Amino acid sequence: MKRTTQWVVLLASLVFSAQALADARDVIREQLYKADSRIPVKSIEPTEMSSVYEVALESGELIYAHESGEFFMVGHLFRIDDQQGLVNVTEQTQNRMRLDALAAVPAEQMITYPAHGERKTSLKIFTDVDCPYCRQMHDEVEALNEMGIEVSYLAFPRGGPNTATYRTMVSIWCGDTAEERNQLMDRVKSGATVAEKSCENPVFDQLVLGQRIGVSGTPAMVLEDGTLIPGYMPAARIGQMLGIQ
Repeated sequence: MKRTTQWVVLLASLVFSAQALADARDVIREQLYKADSRIPVKSIEPTEMSSVYEVALESGELIYAHESGEFFMVGHLFRIDDQQGLVNVTEQTQNRMRLDALAAVPAEQMITYPAHGERKTSLKIFTDVDCPYCRQMHDEVEALNEMGIEVSYLAFPRGGPNTATYRTMVSIWCGDTAEERNQLMDRVKSGATVAEKSCENPVFDQLVLGQRIGVSGTPAMVLEDGTLIPGYMPAARIGQMLGIQ
């Protein structure tokens, strides 16, 4: 009988906890809606900090809310870890969000330069073909491939649609085969022009994706753990950062 009572108490506490969690999420969502109905809430999850919830917006931003829905915080949440020191909890969540978003992009919609020999890791690079630093970065691709690093490009024409750069990138992505798309990318990155082509393409979607996961300039690299690294970096330094010689 005593054990039965313990199970009943445990079950009741679990039901109460689940109800409290649901209620807190509802309260936070309602309060945000009251503040501005246009705030695009994607998810609300509890954090390791008591009474504080992590609110992910459709824009990719993260904010933190008290369970009462009365207090909100914008910024990065940190945790002290005995082994790792100061851990950026917000960045860890953003990394997971980036990986989830990139996992939804079909491989054939990226322009990929495979690793030579054993593939040790991969880089996703948001690029603008007319960006000087992107062209400099492209010169490093062969060396990265030699290190066993696969490089996949996603489109990020900084000027947006209806620009010459955007149309050039559409023409590249409209190559008939993966090999042709690589050749077109190589030509444009070297300063040559290509014939304008039009087709159903992912250039706009990739631009929006980049904006959503925090890309603000090019080149922008996303590592296999979701870390976003802005700006140009030579191959040797990338290899050193990744622990690959």
